[in-house]
Order: sequence, then C-alpha cells, then structure tokens
Amino acid sequence: MTTESRTASSATSSAASAATENLTDATTTADPTGPIPVVPGAAPHLDVAQVSEALMGRWADVRHAARERAARPELHRPVDATVAEHRERVFQQLQILVDDDVSRPMLPEHLGGPNDNGGNVAGFEELVVADPSLQIKAGVQWGLYTSAIIQLGSQEQQKAWVPPAMSLETPGAFAMTEIGHGSDVQSLATTATYDPGTEEWVIHTPFRAAWKDFLGNAAIHAKAATLFARLITNGVDHGVHCFYVPVRDADGELLPGVSSEDDGEKGGLNGIDNGRLAFDQVRIPRTNLLNRYGDVAADGTYTSPIESPGRRFFTMLGTLVQGRVSLDGSAIRASELALHIAITYATQRRQFSAADPTQETVLMDYQAHLHRLLPKLAATYAGAFAHEQLLQAYDDVFSGREDDPEAREDLETLAAALKPTSTRLALDTIQEAREACGGAGFMGENQLVGLHQDLDVYATFEGDNTVLLQLVAKRLLSDYTDELKNVDRAGIGRFIAQRAEVLAKRHTPWARLGQSVSDRGNARRAFDSMRDAEFQEEMLADRARVKVEEVALALRGAAKMSPADAAAEVNKHQVEMLDAARAHADLVRWRAFTSGIEALEDEGSRAVLTDVRDLFGLTAINDDLAWFLLSGMISTQRGRQIESDLRRLLWRLRPHVLDLVAAFDVRPGHVRAPIALGAEQDRQDEAAAYFRAQRASSDAPVSEKALRDREKKARRAAQKRAGKR
Repeated sequence: MTTESRTASSATSSAASAATENLTDATTTADPTGPIPVVPGAAPHLDVAQVSEALMGRWADVRHAARERAARPELHRPVDATVAEHRERVFQQLQILVDDDVSRPMLPEHLGGPNDNGGNVAGFEELVVADPSLQIKAGVQWGLYTSAIIQLGSQEQQKAWVPPAMSLETPGAFAMTEIGHGSDVQSLATTATYDPGTEEWVIHTPFRAAWKDFLGNAAIHAKAATLFARLITNGVDHGVHCFYVPVRDADGELLPGVSSEDDGEKGGLNGIDNGRLAFDQVRIPRTNLLNRYGDVAADGTYTSPIESPGRRFFTMLGTLVQGRVSLDGSAIRASELALHIAITYATQRRQFSAADPTQETVLMDYQAHLHRLLPKLAATYAGAFAHEQLLQAYDDVFSGREDDPEAREDLETLAAALKPTSTRLALDTIQEAREACGGAGFMGENQLVGLHQDLDVYATFEGDNTVLLQLVAKRLLSDYTDELKNVDRAGIGRFIAQRAEVLAKRHTPWARLGQSVSDRGNARRAFDSMRDAEFQEEMLADRARVKVEEVALALRGAAKMSPADAAAEVNKHQVEMLDAARAHADLVRWRAFTSGIEALEDEGSRAVLTDVRDLFGLTAINDDLAWFLLSGMISTQRGRQIESDLRRLLWRLRPHVLDLVAAFDVRPGHVRAPIALGAEQDRQDEAAAYFRAQRASSDAPVSEKALRDREKKARRAAQKRAGKR
C-alpha cells in the first residue's frame, strides 16, 4: 500500500472511530463489551444502495440482470427430485440460458461476441443462488469445454466447434482429471500418439487409473470432449496438450472405442451427470489438436511458439484460470445467501425470557450469536471486495489489455490464493448458519443443508485447495529468491545473518518490552492502536512476509541438494508453506476491503464498514495470536485486549446487521427459505398476539409459580398485621 493510501486508511479509520464513539457520554463509561445503544442522529448509518453497488463492482448492470434471472422459479434447485429428474431438469435449464444468450459475452469479436470476459464470469457467478448444479453444468459446457476451444484452439477450430457448443447442439465434457493423478495434470497418463501414415491421433487409456473421471456431462449428455493427453510424435513425448474428441453420435450412443461409466449419486450437485471416459485406440484427425501453443505437421514434426516445455504447459493451463476466478465469486455469493438467511432469522426468532417478562429475546441479541455470525459476515465482505479486484485482473488479461507473462502469473497467483480462501469460508459460513438456525436450518426447504452439500466439492475441484495454496507459497518463495538475486554474495550473507538475527529476537521477550511498557495500564491506547488501519496492515503484512522468510531461510540449502533430497526438504516445510499462503490471502483481502471503503462517498457507510473491516482484521490477528505473541510482534497487553475489542465491535455492529445483509442484494427469489421470508415473524407475531389477549382476559390461567408467590406475599402481609396487633 502506498503512503497516500495508508494515510487515507488511517483517516477513514479515525473518522469511523469518531462517528461510532459519538453516541452518549454514558456509553463511553459503560462496560466496553456491552451493547451500544443506537442514538438517532448520532450513530452512523449504512447507505444500503451505495454499498450494494460497491459490492457489485464494475459489472453491476450484468449482476442486476443475472440476479433477476436467478430469481426465476424455472431455474431453481428442486428439493425432492430424484437424481435422474434433477439431471433432466438442469439440462433443460441450460436451454433457457441458451435462449437468453447468457454466455455470449465470453466470445471474442471474430465469433460475434463483445470479448467481455469479466462480465461473463460476473453473470455466471450469480447462478449459484438459483441452483449450484445449474451453475456448474453451465460452467462445464461454456466455461471449460467451450472455453478450452476458444483459449487453446485456432480461429478455424473455433469457427467449427464453438457455435454448436454455444447452442447446445454439441454438449461437451472437459476431460482433464484422471482418477490416478487428480490435480497433478502434468503427470497424466492418457496418450495421443501421432500416426503420420494416416495423419491421425490415436487416443488411448493405458490402464484403469488413467480413466478420465468426475467429468460433468460425461455420463449422459456429452457428444464431444476437450481431452488432455500426452502428445507423442516421432517417438518424443511433448507433454500434455488438449484435443477435440467426439465421444457420442447424434443419437447419444458412444462411438467405437469410447467407454463411459456413470459416477452415480454424489454428496451434492446431483443435477450434473458426472461420469468417466476411457479410450481404446480411438482415432481423430491431426487437425483435432487444439494448436495455439503446439502443432504437428503432416509428417509429425512438432512446433511451438513457446520453447520451454514447462512454461508451455503452465501457459496452456493458465488460459483456464477463469474456473478458479468464477468459483471464488460463487463461493462469496453462497456465503452472502447463507448469512442473509441466518441473520434474518436471528432478528426474528425469539428464545428464552430475559428482563422483559412478556417477550423473549431475539437470537441476534445474544453475544454468542453475534460471535458466531458476524466474523463470517466480515470475512464475506472482505472476500467480496477482493473478488472484484480478481475479476478486474482476469478481464484485463483475457481482454488483451494487459496480457503479458507477468500479468498472467499474478492473476494465477491471486486466483490460487482467493479460491481456497473463499470456498473454505463458504463451507464454514453455511455450516455455522445452519447451526445458528437450529432445527429449522436442517430442513431442506430452508436451503442451507442443500447449499452445503452442493458447495462441498468447490473445495477440491478447479484445483484442490491445498494444491493451490502450495502454488501460492511457491510463487511467494520465488519472488523472495528473486529479490536476493540482486544482492551480491557478501550481501546475501549479511542479509541472511540479519534476517536470522531478527527472527531469533522475535522469539525472546525483549522485542515486546517497549510495546508492553507503553501499553501497560492503558487499555484505551491499546484499543485505539488495534483499530488503526496502519497498525492492522503492518501486523498482517509483517506476518505474511516473515512466514515466507522463515520458510525461505529454512530451505536455503535445498538448492545444493539432489532433486530427491531437495523435494524431501521442501516436504518437511509444507505446512509452513501453506500457512504463509493463507497469511498472504488474509493480507490481500484486508487491503481490498480497505480500498473498497475508501472508494465510498457516504461517510456513514465508511464508518460502519470500517468497523466491519476492523472485525475482519482483528479476527485474523486473534486467530493466529499465538504466532504473533511468540514472534514478538504483539505484546501480551495487546494480546489480552483483542478479545474485548472484538466483543465491543460485535455490539457496535449489532444495530446494522440487517442493513449489512441487505447490501448483499439477496432477493426473495434467491432466498426461498420460509424462515427468512416472513414465516418466523408471522409465528412470533401470532404468539405475541395470543399472549397479549390472554393477559388481558379475566379467565387466563394463573401459573403455579405466580400463585405460590401471591400466597406467600399474602402470608407475609398477614403475619405483619398480626405482629402489629
């Protein structure tokens, strides 16, 4: 972050603190962990419309239209359909999307499209609130199968195969994953061997573990596949390339040499016909190699515009990054839906009597309920702002405006950091929301259990989350190493010695002493500094940097080892690498959130969202508090203060929870959960009316406890009168 943006961040934080502190004098002297009353004209107010537009980002118009579409009943997930019925329904729903020309924005100009890749993904993400099966089925058809043709094929190939893919004339599968290798695409075993005598490729599955598996559309609907296989010509294996392979005829019958099996019922997404494909010496024309990054002449000569096999492989896979980008946004949208349901319900559902003998307490007024839902709300806001930055970076690269190797690598790293973070957040948020709604949350009609089932696989497809975080860690380590390349040998020695000394000092109490002395006896000072934007960024940035440094210094000897020993050494530090990647993702989200706040014009909205941002930042610090304490980055005094600071933030945000979820723009047609559409409020209103009428009547039964209390009071009064006599 630049000096200017840091200053703006601090100013935003200070303004927010001033606005939220200016409530009443009584508030400042009350218990800091207790609720803060809303004082008309004094408390900040969230401009729901402005914040909603900010969350929708550059493609707000696209999202508005997509949300209208997602509210249509004919696109919604059925609650009680069989697997076969759900599959057929989703396939018919795809035709509705075709009729609406939903995926046209992805097409380049020479295919009649606007080349609006960001708009295409923004609209696609919104389908998750209609039916995740429909979203992923559409993603397979157009985001993977068709996109592979566009991104990896020549213009001639695109003109031949893209139009029937767009119209659903040719439903397709994206045949990359093999049951034996999963995310290790570089080691795929399926082969495509060139036969110069017939100018054909021979596609072959050599053993069971090389079957293509988990493929959407493969079990029933796919008539063709974009298949990844090892390209072998003139006895040379040139690595994994992509081929266009027909798999079924016009009547849906498998072509000779092609085998298919149905994956059957799954833990979720049962509207998609996932299946397996295998190939027994299947022949396709030479021109069916998608040849943008590698081609073979009639005589079998291989050529490529990218000389390095490794860089060529990663360039080809990098063109398919949109899957990770779209899943990041979809997961955030699913979290918004779950929070809308749970928080709406929690502001209506009453449970247990408190100070008011005639009315029970709403769930949202319990601190434990705030504690379980609001940090998830804060993380969802952070994820939404970070996703907008990711989506813009994706559009810049794929539109061609900023398409260079460094920009692509940055895009891939950002997607690899955010997709695991948001999908894990979605699963945790949906589960917490389900539990927060009690038994009602477990009912299928209220969406949460079905949503969790469908999003479960988001954590492992389009790149397993653990593998993606390793990719992020490797990029961070590579950047760190590149910095050292600019230092001479003596300088490297001094640098390593200096960093080792700094890291060692962090594990002693001396580095914490000055901070502890300045904070001791002054909880208010510690609280102010924790709320300061520059302090939070410094803590999160230092954590991300130091964790990379610790791994880099631990691995500095691996460069001199044999490949096997070096791999073993890296494996010893795999957990630390993943931890460094997560720290990086937290920093990315915090900075994106801060930038989003700074762009808002409404002062009240900035104040409220700064509290939300602080909740996110302090929660991230608190979740890793042991590391901060052991590293000497936070004093014990401040460490103790964080919990009370977080509780105070929860109470500050309590009056704004409905506005905060309203800004998600989750519409009734998206919610489809009776408990969040007025059913619970109707029950509460009916119960309240009943008890009011009962209390007003002359023949209402008297509780045993009240009767005993009345009798006891009468006896005491009688005894008192007797004593006077």
